[in-house]
Amino acid sequence: MSEIVLFNKPFQVMCQFSEADGRLTLADYIKIPKIYPAGRLDFDSEGLLLLTADGRLQQHISDPRFKLPKTYWVQVEGEITDAALIALQNGVTLKDGLTKPAKAEKILEPAGLWQRHPSVRYRAAIPTSWLSLTITEGRNRQVRRMTAAVGFPTLRLIRAKIGDWDLTDLSPGEHCRAPVPPALIASSATRTAVKKPKRLGSRTRLPHRNRRSRP
Repeated sequence: MSEIVLFNKPFQVMCQFSEADGRLTLADYIKIPKIYPAGRLDFDSEGLLLLTADGRLQQHISDPRFKLPKTYWVQVEGEITDAALIALQNGVTLKDGLTKPAKAEKILEPAGLWQRHPSVRYRAAIPTSWLSLTITEGRNRQVRRMTAAVGFPTLRLIRAKIGDWDLTDLSPGEHCRAPVPPALIASSATRTAVKKPKRLGSRTRLPHRNRRSRP
């Protein structure tokens, strides 16, 4: 059975195995050879990262066209309002266009949540709140831009779930192996099996026709 590696990426770890100017990378935590991230997670974000040795599966998981939902726990500055949640649910306009509708709800701070190092700056005069946000797109720093667009800047961002995979009991820096659902394996294989027609310059090469055979 195909497997995938689940990793709880700590804050301020680069999402790569290669050297990163002295910064911590995946190589400092994962010693499994020939696996690669299926998607990315920003340096200043935490939480679930999937890794695999299967190139087709890697592309399928990270490709927004397949709409694999990703759920984030987001701590924002201020008490998030119902109006802001409705705006996130309907889609907000960013510089690169309108976002697709998302699932957004206010939540309490997740139970058992680990301390971040360094911690979020505490400001007594400004409250903070948490929301759960599920999106199916993969734009650059999308969640942070979405909350800022509705007036609530992101202070802490944790990816909690990708598709059917979640953080389970993984502490920051820990990883485990998990099975890949057969349907996802079949879907990624089917996608790569479809061949596009060969192109010659800007024109598609069509099968040759014998002119004398035309009616």
